Amino acid sequence: MKNKEKTTIRKIEFKRTESLYLIVRGIEVGVVTGLVCSLYRFLLQFAENKLMNVLDYVKGNPPRIALWLIAVTAIGVLVHYIVKWEPDAGGSGIPQTTGEIRGYFSVNWWKAIVAKLIGGTLTVFSGLSLGREGPSVQLGGMSAKGAAILTKADKTTQIRMISCGAGAGISAAFNAPIAGTMFIFEEIHHGLDRSIMCMGIVATIVADFISKIFFGQDTIFHYEAQPIPLKYYGMMIVMGIVFGVAGTCYNHIMVKAQALFKKLDKIPQSVKMGGVFLISGVIGLYVPQILCGGHRMTALLMQENPSLKILVFLFIAKFLFGAFSFSSGAPGGTLYPLCILGAYLGAICGDVSIDLFGLAPEFRQDFVIAGMAGLFASIVRAPLTGIILVFELTGDMNTLLPLATVSLISYAIANVIGTAPFYAILFEKTVEKTDTPIINHKDAEKVLQTFTVPVGSPINGKQIKDIEWGKHCLIVSIDRNDTPITPKGDTVLKEGDIIVMTISQRRFQQDLNRIYSIINE
Repeated sequence: MKNKEKTTIRKIEFKRTESLYLIVRGIEVGVVTGLVCSLYRFLLQFAENKLMNVLDYVKGNPPRIALWLIAVTAIGVLVHYIVKWEPDAGGSGIPQTTGEIRGYFSVNWWKAIVAKLIGGTLTVFSGLSLGREGPSVQLGGMSAKGAAILTKADKTTQIRMISCGAGAGISAAFNAPIAGTMFIFEEIHHGLDRSIMCMGIVATIVADFISKIFFGQDTIFHYEAQPIPLKYYGMMIVMGIVFGVAGTCYNHIMVKAQALFKKLDKIPQSVKMGGVFLISGVIGLYVPQILCGGHRMTALLMQENPSLKILVFLFIAKFLFGAFSFSSGAPGGTLYPLCILGAYLGAICGDVSIDLFGLAPEFRQDFVIAGMAGLFASIVRAPLTGIILVFELTGDMNTLLPLATVSLISYAIANVIGTAPFYAILFEKTVEKTDTPIINHKDAEKVLQTFTVPVGSPINGKQIKDIEWGKHCLIVSIDRNDTPITPKGDTVLKEGDIIVMTISQRRFQQDLNRIYSIINE
């Protein structure tokens, strides 16, 4: 008992002097994440360029086409065995990373990295409509986990490093460090932890710096938009409603596509994966613009100003092919394809507005940029991350107000309709495969967790002793208005309090879920 008390006291004392430690760990996370995600980004760019070279080489030559289709089918079978070797490398990787942080399971960090790098590269070389950004979250998280394990970090530090590695993955993939930091809190933790904020900001900036060493400092998109007049903001409101509905439809169809793919259980998984890659090979011969993440669609939208009919066709084709690709479970994400879909739907709204209301053509780019953030907000249900992400993708201050307007309205409409956020759906489906917690050690380590009492929380105004925290949980400190308070049984909790608590690693998953429900219900 005395040893446990000493351990708890050491954790509290360390918390008061840990800023420098968090900065050093953040640099460590940023370096390993930046290097691994930059490697992945390079491999995918190389694979996509080679894919286009192959398609140009086989085009119009039936024997070459036949050989290419056989090869791409074989690659699909190979990817199946890679995912079978490391199942946690399938899909985007964001649900697996979230599950790791919340204690549902423990991913083998080096196998996940190897499988994701190889499987993701082969998937893009075969043309599936999947991006690098979701996998970069997992690569970042697993790289940070590997660094934590190799340096023998305690479990609390390991969880923090994984969280910050996930955000640093977004930063390295998009050159968006602020969005990466926001992603940690809005999508993974759903709350603010000052320790993670300190480490996360450092990690995302360092990862972004390393990525820019290899890929330059240019933004991902190079749009030059004009400030849209305030009298046209009624169109932004309508656009927000449209995108809210579109986002909920996207989530619904993606879930149905996955369910339909799983219903084909009589067909061996290797055959199904090979068939998906074969279809991708055929599509590439006729509509190469919709392959991979969507870089060719981006170039087409920026350079050639396609007609409304072409915009609609490519939008529908990209959406359907993206749902088909993602439902297969092949390694790859949906964040970049999602942004491309938003850009095209925004361009469609812009062209309609120009034709119907006589809007000047130069304002079309505002619709494109607002579309990316609006669709992200309604699908992922993380509007602040979407707003900051698109701002960092474009680097254009003129579009900040319209994209914020569309995003917040889109987010509100999606909430009213009631469809669950996309990654929350994927997380629940991933957790369903795990019936028992991975961690069940007799002498498991205590984990330090931070919780913020939100406005309207049911524990506001209650004494600590009147709340059933659980016998494996202990409140060790409360921060109120930047002032530490020693917790006692009769201490009354208030909105905005930051509760620092130790949770047994043995029952981390169950206790963490219960505390979240106690604080937020």
